Amino acid sequence: MKAEAPKGRFAGFLLTAPLALLLLLVFVAPILVMLPTSFKIYDPGVGIQPGWTLHNYTQILADPYFREVLGRTLVMGISVTVFCVLFGYPLAILVARSDGMMRSLLTLLVIFPLTLNLVVRSFGWIALLSNRGIINQIMLDLGLVEFPVRMMFNLTGLIIGLTHIFLPFMVMILVASLRAMPRDVEAASAALGARPSITFLTVTLPLTAPGIFAGSVLVFILSISALVTPRLLGGPAYKVMATAIYDEFLSTLDWPTGAALAFALTLVVLVILGGAGYLTRRWTAAR
Repeated sequence: MKAEAPKGRFAGFLLTAPLALLLLLVFVAPILVMLPTSFKIYDPGVGIQPGWTLHNYTQILADPYFREVLGRTLVMGISVTVFCVLFGYPLAILVARSDGMMRSLLTLLVIFPLTLNLVVRSFGWIALLSNRGIINQIMLDLGLVEFPVRMMFNLTGLIIGLTHIFLPFMVMILVASLRAMPRDVEAASAALGARPSITFLTVTLPLTAPGIFAGSVLVFILSISALVTPRLLGGPAYKVMATAIYDEFLSTLDWPTGAALAFALTLVVLVILGGAGYLTRRWTAAR
């Protein structure tokens, strides 16, 4: 049996090698090519100058503008993640506890927004959230407000739009976690006299914590790197990291700053993934 182990590892390497090579060529190589650009010197009105500098990175923490953009991005990601968990968990329970045709129907309703184009969904939220949109018009007609409530070009609109977009990802991960949980443990808790709320807090929630954790990491990373929805619902003035990177590359043509911002965002994602992997290993070892 020991002699078979190296062959098994080699076979696994051969199976993953084509995908790894594709990832290296399509994703890693372009990023590495862009890395030297992030250390270049940019002179507005002139272009990239000879020499090297760390200013493009240090200004992310030193410049109040970039600090605000970074902080806004992190707050947005955390807020979207929290709302996805709050809205997604009850919906996931409903889907996981359903059977037959009802489960298929609920699953279809959950994933149906993913079949629509991202731009179409963002424009749909513009029609709902704008000052002359449907929601404001209803509140004005009912006399709930005297003036339109500003729900676009700010953090509120971004959170609403991104929560709607990434909620299906959270729900499907939680459904898988709930389906993998043994149902008899909940029945045993109820048989011992625990109320449904106690059973949920002491049995269901801890057993599905890895699913909550995995879904939260995925939604957070997708949220902080989103571009289209923040661009449409946030407008050109309300920037997050993704829109700031876009503007630095294509509007101001400051490629060094844009590259530095891109690598800073990548570093945040890698730190989150590394921390998530570490916590997952600790959780698995503790169990």
